[in-house]
Amino acid sequence: MTLADQRVALVFPGQGSQRAGMGRPWQDQPSFERWAQADELLGRDVSRLALDADEDELRMPVNCQIALFVHFVVQYDAWRATGMRAAVTAGHSLGEYAALVAAEVLDFADGLRLVDARARATQDAADERPGTMVACLGFTVDTVSTACATAGTHVANDNAPGQLVVAGAEQDLDRLREVLEAGDERGKIVPLQVGAAYHSPHMEPAVGPFGVALDAAAFSDAGMTVVANVDARPHRDAGDWPTVLRDQLTSPVRWRETVTTFGQLGVTDVIELGPSAVLAGLVKRTDRTLGRRTVITPADLDGSGQ
Repeated sequence: MTLADQRVALVFPGQGSQRAGMGRPWQDQPSFERWAQADELLGRDVSRLALDADEDELRMPVNCQIALFVHFVVQYDAWRATGMRAAVTAGHSLGEYAALVAAEVLDFADGLRLVDARARATQDAADERPGTMVACLGFTVDTVSTACATAGTHVANDNAPGQLVVAGAEQDLDRLREVLEAGDERGKIVPLQVGAAYHSPHMEPAVGPFGVALDAAAFSDAGMTVVANVDARPHRDAGDWPTVLRDQLTSPVRWRETVTTFGQLGVTDVIELGPSAVLAGLVKRTDRTLGRRTVITPADLDGSGQ
């Protein structure tokens, strides 16, 4: 049985998966023309982000979100040109927008405009309500949630068993560390190199400005099931997405539950498209019965990944 005959879930990672020069291996693919389309649609030279931007430039939210979105669509178009198909799709945070393009809920132009508006709105929110994020490794959800309530921080990503990300102000994250280190469970708290407290109340200033862009976008019913970040539930109706995407700004990414939903939907294989492997490892930690493949370069298209 080929993968095209199986119940495949196609997934896209989020910020942090970017790599300098990530577009170079894809330059000979017909889908690379998406970068020129993005230049024209946004009226700026975003193509250089695929080829020439360094890690520091790519880390800036206004660059990172655009660069990853276009890169994901380039990869998706090339993957689909091989004849592969998926029954289900999902993306982690920013990756959800690529999933919506893959499911034909958004066309490329509307998806790009939404990501551009999201990048600007979240950057402004980060300037207004500064914060950052830490990974809490080896702790249970209940332990981290209880510690967050004490420290005034917020669970931002429930990624996999023993892997959670917490957002908040720096001083509150210091308090979180103290609470966790004083508890009975042993684990690690790792600072993340991000410029904002994403998926938390720190992003509330972004909701209004981003809502204007959402109201202007055209959504369609999904051509394949999309499992949303905010509720880990399958969605196909066009009318769901303005609310879901608004809520995504300030709500946790429920990735562990998303992977569980894949199994409930009959998914047998998960294929990750991105510049680096991120989600495949989280899938493995959550459900080892699911097959896992990654597509990072065009060479991975032969056999659909590593």
